[in-house]
Amino acid sequence: MNLVLVGISHKLAPVELRERFTLNEQIIPEVLHRLQNEPEVEEAVIISTCNRVEFVLVAFENQDGMAAFRRFAESFYGVRFDDYSHCFYVHRDEEAVRHLCRVASGLDSLVLGEPQVLGQVKQAYFLARQAETCGNALEPLFHRVFNTAKRVRTETRVAEAPVSVSSAAVELAEQTFGGLQDKTVMIIGAGQMGELAARHLVSKGVATVLVSNRTHAHAVTLAQELRGLAVHFGEIWRAMRDADIVISSTGCPHFIITRDDMQRLMTERQGRPIFVMDIAVPRDVDPAVREVAGCTLVNVDGLERVTHHNLCERQKAMEVADRILDQEIELFRSRQEQLNVVPTIVSLRRRVEDIRQSEMKRMRRLFGHLTPEQERAVEALTQGLVNKILHTPFTELKHAASRPDRTEFIDVVRTIFHLQEDAAKPATIH
Repeated sequence: MNLVLVGISHKLAPVELRERFTLNEQIIPEVLHRLQNEPEVEEAVIISTCNRVEFVLVAFENQDGMAAFRRFAESFYGVRFDDYSHCFYVHRDEEAVRHLCRVASGLDSLVLGEPQVLGQVKQAYFLARQAETCGNALEPLFHRVFNTAKRVRTETRVAEAPVSVSSAAVELAEQTFGGLQDKTVMIIGAGQMGELAARHLVSKGVATVLVSNRTHAHAVTLAQELRGLAVHFGEIWRAMRDADIVISSTGCPHFIITRDDMQRLMTERQGRPIFVMDIAVPRDVDPAVREVAGCTLVNVDGLERVTHHNLCERQKAMEVADRILDQEIELFRSRQEQLNVVPTIVSLRRRVEDIRQSEMKRMRRLFGHLTPEQERAVEALTQGLVNKILHTPFTELKHAASRPDRTEFIDVVRTIFHLQEDAAKPATIH
């Protein structure tokens, strides 16, 4: 399989560039067909989320799928690919398979282990199936990817041991409230720490996300990505009246939340409790806020104790996940190698069956009409002989699939039996 994966994600590209290349589900079928119309491209799947856009292509034999993608990107997006090539990554063949497994398993996500990404990859696969751009090459690959993701999720705790301050903050909030599904969360500061915390919260299914930042445009951008609401920085106290959880990470050189501010807020909230997490350095929240009734404050020091404990757990989980990926990729490689011998097995079966049918016709001419019982007996006898004769060569061909000299071995078999290549589509092994 001549596999190439071209992608852009949060790791290399800013959100403005990711927005430019993102594709919604309505247009993806059309884009898939445009890709497949490139002369080198046989099959295609597109994975498009808020954090990544990936083009999974199978090129025809001896063709370069990357060349086709460059032409497509420059035509469809109206850009010179070289201007953005530093923001893209390219994986081929087995490395592409490993990358897809990591993506579907949540191991390549901004929020490690996030469950939503597997559903997004499955939806990409279904859209390609409907558009008939995913066939004999990519279909078994994506089934292997889904199986790998399922194993990682069920056999490891990779998503259950947060090791970043922002993820630990969300974990602590979840433990405090016993769930976040009906909660309103306010993020103050739309920088990297605030963004990470917000994405962790969204992955936990919070009801409402409010985002505020001194540069309001940054708040708007992040709020749009998270399907939340942007709040002007001067209006944060009004918005905090409705928040259950506040996570602050502005990078300001002074406190932006003082004891007196919080005392006034709690009066307006009529004592309804609020959970405040200060993940900024220097701190955003005056430690004296803890003295205000109904207000719980956690700062970086408290969160780092959580992350230190979880670091060892995460390392163990990642080691298990890597072993699962190795096992699944080896299995995929083995089955791909078997595909090399399938056409020969099919041709050999057809060749011997033709001989059997020819001999059956000759026998009928010699012995005349056979009764139904005789027909069944002769059919069973000849088919049994064919199966016994073919058992050994079929077994040897399957074993030869993983041998370095498999091409020469297959050629010998085809020469001995005078086999012709099967003109039909290649067989698929799941």
